[in-house]
Amino acid sequence: MLLPAKEMEGIVLVDKPGDHTSHDVVARLRGKLRTKRVGHAGTLDPMATGLLVILVGKATRVSQYLMGVDKEYEGSVELGKTTDTQDAEGEVMETRPVPPLTAAEIQKAMNAFLGDQYQTPPMYSAVKIDGVPLYRSARKGQEVEREPRFIRLMEWTLTGCALPRFDFRLKCTKGTYVRTLAHDLGNRLGCGAHLAALRRTGAGQFGVAQALTLDQIIALPLPEIERRLIPVAAAVPSVAL
Repeated sequence: MLLPAKEMEGIVLVDKPGDHTSHDVVARLRGKLRTKRVGHAGTLDPMATGLLVILVGKATRVSQYLMGVDKEYEGSVELGKTTDTQDAEGEVMETRPVPPLTAAEIQKAMNAFLGDQYQTPPMYSAVKIDGVPLYRSARKGQEVEREPRFIRLMEWTLTGCALPRFDFRLKCTKGTYVRTLAHDLGNRLGCGAHLAALRRTGAGQFGVAQALTLDQIIALPLPEIERRLIPVAAAVPSVAL
């Protein structure tokens, strides 16, 4: 009698492409790894690229621990235009002139967001109210009351400026909507803004430099993928599966 094949178990770090949702990445890896037990430890918006922590087999049991780690991002904000989704994928709702801001003035406005605060999730998000994702209500033109959530910004640094766009680096706690930060910053600067680009560069102890692209992983033979799996104990030492 043949014994069933041993299920893979561990963590895979993926550099998510911008043309995939987080669910798309999970679906493709389920097919490649021939198992349904694949999940992620923190989603990325469809347009965002970068680090996606994928959990395989019993590692899916520690998703709550890994989702709670701090995140690091690099991105770009475009001033002068607001969108309904607060990012570049949305419909432009308003256009305003951009004042001749200096890098120092933008950084000063960014500094006002540092520290502990409450942030209201955007309507175009997967947060559920009475079991219904907010984005479904948003698509119907409905505005739903949302409960603000606690977040903390440890760093928000301007790294380049060529108006109407500027680049930034961000370190924040879980659950932070970076596109909402961009939107709120635009209001503070008086000209509106939206998130033009976003890349997750870190999640807890993991960095995007450790990750492979999705296509690279798909191209690997299964034994090589299994060899590259990060043991759960290395990521969450106190948790026993």
